[in-house]
Amino acid sequence: MRLKILAPLFILLCAACVFGQDNKCSLKLAQLPDAPELFGFRMGTSTAQLKQRVPQVVFGRVDDFGVSKTSISPDFNPQIDKASLAGIRTVSFNFLDDRLTSLWFGYDSSFKWQTVPDFVKGISQSLHLPDAWKAWKVRGQQISCEDFQLTVSIVGQGPSFHIIDASAEQTVAARREAKEEQDSALEEGGSSEIVADSSAKVYFMDGCTPTPEIREKDRVVFKTKEEAERAGYKLAKNCQ
Repeated sequence: MRLKILAPLFILLCAACVFGQDNKCSLKLAQLPDAPELFGFRMGTSTAQLKQRVPQVVFGRVDDFGVSKTSISPDFNPQIDKASLAGIRTVSFNFLDDRLTSLWFGYDSSFKWQTVPDFVKGISQSLHLPDAWKAWKVRGQQISCEDFQLTVSIVGQGPSFHIIDASAEQTVAARREAKEEQDSALEEGGSSEIVADSSAKVYFMDGCTPTPEIREKDRVVFKTKEEAERAGYKLAKNCQ
């Protein structure tokens, strides 16, 4: 009797396990097909390729981490061919090392999908996405795949759709962290300055206090002891 009760329960648990496995996105960015909802834009393209697609685009400067950003607004730029971007208010582009790594669409009220559920259903069919979407912020939904992330939300009076190259985000984060560590090291190195007395032509190392105190007009600061010695200064006797 107990076996008869446990058997259906075991089957139910196994079904839940299978559903959990299917409820994941293992797609890679390179596997995403060209969908009409992307209007010919594709992740990984260069700034030159984007310029060919939209000649009116103007690129921002490239920052210290290799990132540049720009956007187009067909509604506000009469030179842009609106017929090829029907239903689009704004498209924003982020580049890393001259490759498109973030693509954001702001659609207007004429676009075919006006609610988040409708958009998620439609874009999933167009991009061959699994049913692995999760709630995001107040009314949005998000799906995380192997090396990219997609977000659907409502902005203003229309839906928005964002594609992010996760590996590029990690690269930028690593570069920022390396820059912070470098700046921190420079600050720590700069704090161990070499103080010198121009009247006595001597310099003092860390932990060696000038006695008497150096007069302000005679106080000189060097970055290293080698710099002080090249300038003709010698190590003070009480520091030897």
